[in-house]
Amino acid sequence: MNQIAVFGGSSHPELARDICAQLGVPLHPTLVKRFSNDCLEVQLQANCREQDVFLIQTLSAPVQDHLVELLLMLDAARGASASRITAVIPHYSYARSDKKDAPRISIGGRLVADLLTTAGADRVLTMTLHSPQVHGFFSVPVDHLHALSELAAHFQRYDLSNTVVVSPDLGNAKTAAAFAKRLGTSVAAGAKERISDTEVRISAIIGEVRGRDVIVLDDEVASGGSMIELLEHLRASGVRSIRIACTHGIFAGSALHRLAAQPGLAEIVCTNTLPIAPERMVDKLTVLSVAPALAEAMRRINSGESVSALFHDVTRPEQAAAE
Repeated sequence: MNQIAVFGGSSHPELARDICAQLGVPLHPTLVKRFSNDCLEVQLQANCREQDVFLIQTLSAPVQDHLVELLLMLDAARGASASRITAVIPHYSYARSDKKDAPRISIGGRLVADLLTTAGADRVLTMTLHSPQVHGFFSVPVDHLHALSELAAHFQRYDLSNTVVVSPDLGNAKTAAAFAKRLGTSVAAGAKERISDTEVRISAIIGEVRGRDVIVLDDEVASGGSMIELLEHLRASGVRSIRIACTHGIFAGSALHRLAAQPGLAEIVCTNTLPIAPERMVDKLTVLSVAPALAEAMRRINSGESVSALFHDVTRPEQAAAE
């Protein structure tokens, strides 16, 4: 590796350690202090001068604390004369705030992108943004990975001869089509109308699902309200079995236990872009590691190789759906 220095924030130290183990480089310590007035101070405890610096910090709860910590890490690396600074953000949580769909609301996805750049990020590495247009909010290069390979490898262990991939809504249908192509299955989608952050209405399932084994693919599961609504429609449509697959397992509150209690649900599969506390784990949950994918992307960024080549025949889900 060429003059690389990797630091991890406090949001997901286990993932940062796994990434560095894959790269074969040390994970340098970061000291985070909280003053009596609740302000944070960050110190990177290794040399950054003329180094290719990678700062690993996923935006998990408490999101605002971890975001400010990342901004301070970026500022510290820039002040320490790093040659290039890459913010590695496995879950960019503000990607959900991507449009002005009501009067006088903020577009947080764009604002946070500007903050990251202002703080010192020369490049961003992230995974499965909530919507593709968020990529365009950044004024610095963004390497946008997806977890379709990891998810597909897991489900390819099963008999998929009677399987259909279901997207919870039409907006995610292109990604679901790309995933179905990898698995060699058909695809269906729910017609969803969002009422609030935790409430949705699904009017129909578009596609044939009766008597089929269903894999519901979504980018993230937060409160689980959308997913539970969809599962009810799938059961009413006469599916044989249901599995859930997502990249970001947010599982706010009791979402994970509520989902696991759903009749007919065989498995919940997510990746480790976000930490899941041991006491919140359930038997039906399978967590896949994206550390190898992130580590390989970081190695390619450091060596100047193509990151898009990681996806081989499918560079973007949109391309696969169009083929």
